Amino acid sequence: MLAPDTFWLACLEYFENELSAQQFNTWIKPLRLQLSDDSPEPVLTLIAPNRFVLQWVKDNFLSGITQMAENHFARPVQLRLELAGQVAPSASPSIGGNNGMDSRPVTAVFDAPTGSPQKAPKDTKDTKDTKEKQEKNPTRLNPSFTFNTFVTGKANQLARAGAIQVAERPGVAYNPFFIYGGVGLGKTHLIQAIGNFVVEHNPSAKVRYIHSEQYVSDVVRAYQHKAFDEFKRYYHSLDLLLIDDIQFFGGKNRTQEEFFYAFNALIEAHKQVIITCDSYPKEIAGMEERLISRFGWGLTVAVEPPELEMRVAILLKKALMEDIILDESVAFFIAKHIRSNVRELEGALKRVVAYSRFTGHALSLELAREALKDLLAVQNRQISIENIQKTVADYYKIKVAEMYSKKRSRVVARPRQMAMAISKELTPLSLPDIGEAFGGRDHTTVLHGYRKIAELRASDPAVNRDFNTLLHILRG
Repeated sequence: MLAPDTFWLACLEYFENELSAQQFNTWIKPLRLQLSDDSPEPVLTLIAPNRFVLQWVKDNFLSGITQMAENHFARPVQLRLELAGQVAPSASPSIGGNNGMDSRPVTAVFDAPTGSPQKAPKDTKDTKDTKEKQEKNPTRLNPSFTFNTFVTGKANQLARAGAIQVAERPGVAYNPFFIYGGVGLGKTHLIQAIGNFVVEHNPSAKVRYIHSEQYVSDVVRAYQHKAFDEFKRYYHSLDLLLIDDIQFFGGKNRTQEEFFYAFNALIEAHKQVIITCDSYPKEIAGMEERLISRFGWGLTVAVEPPELEMRVAILLKKALMEDIILDESVAFFIAKHIRSNVRELEGALKRVVAYSRFTGHALSLELAREALKDLLAVQNRQISIENIQKTVADYYKIKVAEMYSKKRSRVVARPRQMAMAISKELTPLSLPDIGEAFGGRDHTTVLHGYRKIAELRASDPAVNRDFNTLLHILRG
């Protein structure tokens, strides 16, 4: 009898070290392995959660996994790739994925309503004004957030590709669709682009975009007015639910319970659920395990901070939309100095444009320097860890997500130590705070990294040169 669990654990360990955290979590971690060895040539079946993952694994990893299997078992092995739900039951349990559990959704069960319906509370002037606004735009979507206005680059191309597939086949392609990444990287724009696409092509679709804090408020209001039946009827009736910043559900048990019911009801009815978060699902503090496991049923993708070329493209696109004549040299200057996220990038452009209009001077490189001098001076004094991580990751050509991953290979560990040392040099943060920004590491790990870089700088001119170059880049 073969031992596929040993083989698959070896595979996972290999790919976790070879791939970025985003690639590993998206393509390899969701796979499950099933063995059938009742034939002369054993058959290993890799089970993919959706067609997107299946096709990508087939094109990029299948031959390599097959070779690893034959080397591991020292005999010819058939390796098949199948879609979850289309695999015949096997006497052997499957390995991997959601801890080997079947990934089919569980039907939500609700208590039957009892007693007479509650009377709606009387409307105040404020609630009437709010209701009028909501009736004019029940979806809460920003019409300017479309795929056409979304700038694509290496940092977000996978997320955009998945978003388009979801928009074209809501409830069918990837459900739920989960996007995670830092603040101001375009997650809200992208999910609202899906919503606007769905509404444009199906005006009768019942779509709702909501920030998680508003959802919490809705739960509290339903609790205060004993209106949970109405609350459930509304959210369970949607065709498309877009929840932004779901990390705010952490520790809010009643909210998580109601969302759990809504999530199950929508998935069961083949209605689309789309979620954004600032971290990978399993890293959300205070989130129930049953919700975290359900987030993995569909497709989970990351958005990274934009690279320089993408930042320039974002500025030029924004200028075009606003009928602003922006020279590429000015866009390059702004993009070079504002590296953290899209929101700050667009804020810097607005500042330069406003300065040009107030002074009556042309929007030139010299004017941009003058308009942003205070901002850049503050930035030089208060450089963020996110900025340091992005700059160091770009310099060493690794993913930002690898900075706070568990990888220990030298190609990742050395840049991480460099970023920690620079963070201690350029920010006022304590060692525990720096460690928290690098995946929740202990302060002793930060101190070790700092001392290691100091030691290498003294003995290795190349490391010292890298350190000084990075300081120069970060200080502008």
